[in-house]
Parts: sequence; C-alpha cells; structure tokens
Amino acid sequence: MPVIAIFDIGKTNKKLLLFDEQYNLVKEVSDRFAEVTDDDGFPCDDIASLSEWIMQQYRQLLRSEVYELKAVNFSTYGASLVHIDKEGNRIGYLYNYLKPYPPELMQQFLNARGGATVFSQQTSSPVMGHLNAGMQLYWLKENKPVFFNNIGTSLHFPQYLSFLLTGKRFAEMTNLGAHSAMWDFDKKQYHSWLQQENLRQRLCEVLPGDTAVSAGTITIGIGLHDSSAATIPYLASFTEPFIILSTGTWTISLNPFNSSLPTAAELEKGCLSYLTYQGNPVKTAMLFAGNDHDQQVKRIADHFNVAPEFYQSLEYDASLIEKLQATQTAILPFIGSATTPGVFHSRVLSGFDNAVEAYHQLIVDIIAQQALSTSMVLKNSSVKHIYVDGGFCRNKIYMQLLANTFTGIKVYATSMMQGTALGAAIAIHPHWNTQPLSKNLVTLRQWKPLGN
Repeated sequence: MPVIAIFDIGKTNKKLLLFDEQYNLVKEVSDRFAEVTDDDGFPCDDIASLSEWIMQQYRQLLRSEVYELKAVNFSTYGASLVHIDKEGNRIGYLYNYLKPYPPELMQQFLNARGGATVFSQQTSSPVMGHLNAGMQLYWLKENKPVFFNNIGTSLHFPQYLSFLLTGKRFAEMTNLGAHSAMWDFDKKQYHSWLQQENLRQRLCEVLPGDTAVSAGTITIGIGLHDSSAATIPYLASFTEPFIILSTGTWTISLNPFNSSLPTAAELEKGCLSYLTYQGNPVKTAMLFAGNDHDQQVKRIADHFNVAPEFYQSLEYDASLIEKLQATQTAILPFIGSATTPGVFHSRVLSGFDNAVEAYHQLIVDIIAQQALSTSMVLKNSSVKHIYVDGGFCRNKIYMQLLANTFTGIKVYATSMMQGTALGAAIAIHPHWNTQPLSKNLVTLRQWKPLGN
C-alpha cells in the first residue's frame, strides 16, 4: 500500500500518521517524551530522544512489508529553532518558547529598533520574547556568545526534522510567517535587523512550503508550521470565505480571506499575520486559551476532588448557563496580549455548587475572550463559516457557546481530527501522488445557536 508519512509534533503528543493515496488515515502512532531541562534549568522538549524516535520510525517504514513509503513530511509547533554547527551536528537545546525573556535585553533590542510599536508593525508580529524565533537568536548572541559562535545554521523546527532525513538545509514560508519577527511583510524578505545583528548568515534560503527533495527513492517535504498546515485541507475543500479556529494549547483564528496587516493596537492583543506556504499574508489572532483551559480544569478538579478528565463527557446544559448568568458576577473579558488568561482564574471556586457548574462558567469565560480575539480577524471580510478543528471541536459546551456567540456565521466542528498532518501531506501532493485530490477531505457538523 503506497503511503505518505507525516510526523506531527505537538507540545504534548508526538505523532506519526500514515495516509494512503486517497488521504485516508491508515495508521497512527502517538508517543510522549519526558521534558529535559536546558542549560538554565528551564524545561524543554528532549530533541535528542525525539530525533532518535523519528529516525527509528522512518527506518521501520523503509523495511515495512505492509506499507510502501513514498513520501514524508513534517508539521510542528512554531517559535522553535534547532542549531547545527559548522560540521553539521546538532548542538544545544530546543529552547522552550515559554522561557522568560530578560526584560533589559528586550528593552535594549527595542530601543535600537524604534520601539515595540514600530518593530511589531514592520514584522507583523507582536513582541513576545522567545515566542519570536528571531528574538531567540538575538538572545543567544547576547547572552550565550560562545555557543552562538559555534552555530553554523539555525533551522526552524520542521526544517530540522527534514534535515535529519536529507542533510539539506532550508527555511520555509509558514515558519517565518508565524510570529518569528524575522520577516519584512512589506518587502517580502528577511528583515534588515537580522543583517544588522549578524544573524542573517546563520539562516537559510527561504522556500515555499510545498517544496520537496529526494532522499534516495523517497520524497521528503521541508516541513510546515502546524497551524498554517491546518488551513490547507480547508482551502482545498471550500471556496466561500471562512475562518479556521485551530484549537490546542493555543486557539488560533486564521482568516485566509483577509490579507490586511494588523494595526499596532491589534498586534498588542495577539493579532498578527501568518504566511501561507506560498507566502501570502493571512490575518491571524492567537490566544493561549487551551493552556488556560487545562490550568483551570486542574484547579476545578483539585477543588471538587474529581478526576481531571471529568469534563470530557459533559453535555451543554442551557439551564445551568441561565443559572450562572443570574448568580455569577459578570466580569468583562479582556485581552492585553496573546497570553492574557481568561477571567475565570479570578473566580472563587467555593461560589460554585459542583465541578460541572464551575466548568460551564470556565467555558463561558473562555468563549467571551475568544470572541474578542476572533473578531480581530473578521474585520473587513465577508466570512460565512467558522470551522473549528483540534481538541475543542469535540467539546459540546465549547461548540454550543461558540455558536451562540457568532449568531450571524455558521459554526462547524470538523471530524478531521488530524487536519494539521493532512495539510502537511496535501502540501506535497504533486510530488508523490498521481491520484486526483478528493474534495471530501473535511467532514462537518454544524452547531446552531440556541437560547441559553
């Protein structure tokens, strides 16, 4: 059976997915790796174990008598760089994008660039410290000069995984477009600050995300940023204007039909521009809502002494929502930045009768904040549909409250749970697959608004 293998690397789950020529999922392997600590003692992904796992899975596929491996591609989370020395060996750590950024170093950098507002607008990226891949490089140069001087090439995470199989080094559009602070959206090239800080020579030629190279008889993609890859099956399937709400650790609203660059005020609130794999701007808004959800679920579970998974089977309860509206203090949602937590963290849990009641309020608060975030990408566009993929699309309370909020737009949960991996596969379709691309890649379930 001819297949394409996709390594889909999330913060929590590391997956290998095999698709046949009709893009049916025929095999899934999922693993988790314990975090290690970097040279400053901060947790980070174990890049050595992950690299070994990928090579092991790849070799097994090459030997498989069941699957005929035709191609491989990669999708990973963003804002992460892997460093290669001049001899081609991986060095250092896969630093965590949540690692605190030294405030004085940030100020030094911004003072030299005309301030945060100017710099953000030039790069269409909020200033977010290590969540800006370019800022990671600057930090290494200033704070770890001995290590920095040993770097021959810095690769974005998916391109490093591709390099493992091919030995070839590239940069790629979707990773540069994902709040890297490296890209000049007006000039459509690396921003000049990288040259001024002597970083540019450690970066690679930028290629579109549908590029593939050969490793013997196998076609190898150069990899994609995960949220950007998730848009590809939708663009292949639907023509009416839509936005995608990609949910996981982050909830990311992507509007492929809005190429306008964000304003300074929007940038401060987590709005930015991504790039499609061809290099076109996509107005996007990020919110750390999945992380916020998981933290608050733990707080609820601990307080009410229930299992952390208690919420997974809950149904939407309209009468409970009505009760909460009557009894709970209304707290206006707020977004100061992409990582501003929802207002639920300030609520006292003793004010709820049970975990189910508290959880309904948590989702009410998350959706109120999500509406603010998503509305930034809806401006000046005629969106007819919202497609929700990722973990929240299975959450009945989340989906119903989302539909109740966006009453003028049709809201759908997708059954394409592996949308990111599917997008990475479709991106290199012409390089390995002679079959026509199906128009039925995405199965939808519409959620209609209800009174409470």
